[in-house]
Amino acid sequence: MSTFQQPVRRLPDRPGQAAGADPGDTDTRDRTTVRTAKGAKGSKAGKTGKDSDGQGPKIGPTGRPIRHIPDPPPLERHGPAEIVAMCNQKGGVGKTTSAINLGAALAEYGRKVLLVDFDPQGALSVGLGIQPHELDKTIYNVIMERSVDVDDVIRETRVENVDLLPSNIDLSAAEVQLVAEVGREHTLLRVLRPVLDRYDYILVDCQPSLGLLTVNALTAADGVIIPLECEFFSLRGVALLIDTIEKVRERLNPKLDISGIRATMFDPRTLHSREVIARVVEAFGDTVFDTVINRTVRFPETTVAGEPITRWAPRSSGAAAYRALAREVIAR
Repeated sequence: MSTFQQPVRRLPDRPGQAAGADPGDTDTRDRTTVRTAKGAKGSKAGKTGKDSDGQGPKIGPTGRPIRHIPDPPPLERHGPAEIVAMCNQKGGVGKTTSAINLGAALAEYGRKVLLVDFDPQGALSVGLGIQPHELDKTIYNVIMERSVDVDDVIRETRVENVDLLPSNIDLSAAEVQLVAEVGREHTLLRVLRPVLDRYDYILVDCQPSLGLLTVNALTAADGVIIPLECEFFSLRGVALLIDTIEKVRERLNPKLDISGIRATMFDPRTLHSREVIARVVEAFGDTVFDTVINRTVRFPETTVAGEPITRWAPRSSGAAAYRALAREVIAR
């Protein structure tokens, strides 16, 4: 059943307060049991893991049993690519971090990945060690100048099997200039179509807004991954984003679906984080990935280093989490 046909429960006005708890209780100790999702369905994932004493399934941060997903089999050939938009109109929720590290993790499993920096801030390019202001040509030139081919702009990165279509502040002008264009919502799809057979995944890092550039990304995409910070204000914008996704699906891109909602910046020590993720799972069920990305100092370090965490700290918990997320994405 399509994600949009699933009943979505209204999110609470005040997460962070457990049933029967004192409204002023902000203690981070585990004094309440986080409720698990109701009615969650099984997925393509494998068997559930066992807890340390072998008495039952091991419960993950989402409140559901952790399902074991084996490493994906190698591919005999590459393409056609699945286009995935990393989208959330709220900034600072981990869209760029997700695109870089998920792309690198997919590449470790033999998938060929193109990362598309579709944010004028150029954070994705910076996160891969490229200075946007030094670029002669970016995705802006491919969009606005018919004489520029996408292959003229795609750059190899330091990560094997990961390429980049970079961006810089010039892209901010495209949103204004595209308004007068015929078929303006399909511009990104036109740019990506020639390279679809070359890659297995194309991850589009969207800007933190629901403007024309984001609509372009949704129109081109097969699916959307929504990074969601485990914080109350992040919940408030999810309904608006899903409404935009539904409109794009109805009017511009019938194949568009939500690939998954991914919890980021999770702090298992706080009751607030646990309550937020419980409410998200309760509302969206199996749409929420099992993999949860915890807060860690490693991610800011990787930005400075210009490398994904799978290369900068390959044995860290963050690297393991993104490898698990990559297995989930492939399995779905």
